[in-house]
Amino acid sequence: MARVTLKTVAERVGVSPMTVSNAFSRPDQLSAALREKILATAAELGYVGPDPAARTLARGSTGTVGILFHGTPRYALSDDFGALFLAVIAEELGRGGLALTLLPNLGTRDVLPVRDVAMDGAIIYSCSPADESVEWLRRRQLPLVLVDQPQDDHFPSVNVDDRAGARAAAMHLVELGHRRIALLAAGPEALANPTDWYVPRERLRGWHDVLDPAGITPALRYVEKSAGEAAYTAARELLAGPDRPTAVLAFSDAIAADVLRAADDLGLRVPRDVSVVGFDDSPVARRLVPALSTVRQDVVEKGTTAAAELVAAVRARRAGDDPPVRHHLLRTELVLRESTAPPAEVNHGTNGTFVG
Repeated sequence: MARVTLKTVAERVGVSPMTVSNAFSRPDQLSAALREKILATAAELGYVGPDPAARTLARGSTGTVGILFHGTPRYALSDDFGALFLAVIAEELGRGGLALTLLPNLGTRDVLPVRDVAMDGAIIYSCSPADESVEWLRRRQLPLVLVDQPQDDHFPSVNVDDRAGARAAAMHLVELGHRRIALLAAGPEALANPTDWYVPRERLRGWHDVLDPAGITPALRYVEKSAGEAAYTAARELLAGPDRPTAVLAFSDAIAADVLRAADDLGLRVPRDVSVVGFDDSPVARRLVPALSTVRQDVVEKGTTAAAELVAAVRARRAGDDPPVRHHLLRTELVLRESTAPPAEVNHGTNGTFVG
């Protein structure tokens, strides 16, 4: 069977090969009727379009953007919130004519995805600014969008008001009467550098904005988010002690789920024996028993905004313009469900200091 090429389609329709190429790559250059005729003829002949590699060389762009996140792809996709966030970004990018490539924060001296993968731009999602992979993307001078990162005057950013959300969660527990409160924060490296790990730092600050003026010294445990059973182990240690907390503020819903599991394994009832508040309002928050009180961030708005900013930045770069730099701070909302209640009388104490 003879190989069907762009020239084959052009000869069948009676147009130039460039016109056929435009039908696939630059549809605005043709009338709708002519483009439809070319595409129909191509489909009839079994021609799928210009070779992507050749199209990349001709256009000077790949049609692909990357997303770099902390940890491995397995971890990034292991919870409902992360998976939904990536799905929203992929859908929005697709509407802008771009495909999404995952950039694992892995590699070797010879093969490093952030350095070697061809792409038109990238989203940097919840990484340390000091990360070597982040530095490689900056060196490549690609259009970048920062998500859950400190603001940078050179790149657009999308952040959630983490500090306000954490403040609302802590205030809820204090107003219920809790004094013995534990914090399960992301870490342990979270606060090693004041410019690192934006989200863990902001949520910890928000909790302390409320607890410090109330005279409450919480028990604090850092949990490495991608370290398997670390959250469950930390929660069980806190709840098994003789001086256990009456409430726990968790960095995320995924960590809060491990608190509920630890409580159940210890024979404690939520919220009668211990109240728990998460962060994110991921689908798991509604599936837990009892349903989880949490801080809601709009993952669809977050993903859509990040993708739209990257599409705009890539288009600007293609046109020879400087990408626009806009900073978005998305609101949070406290969502109350069944996992919080006033502390039982046996757990009330006059001393707000708690060193678990």
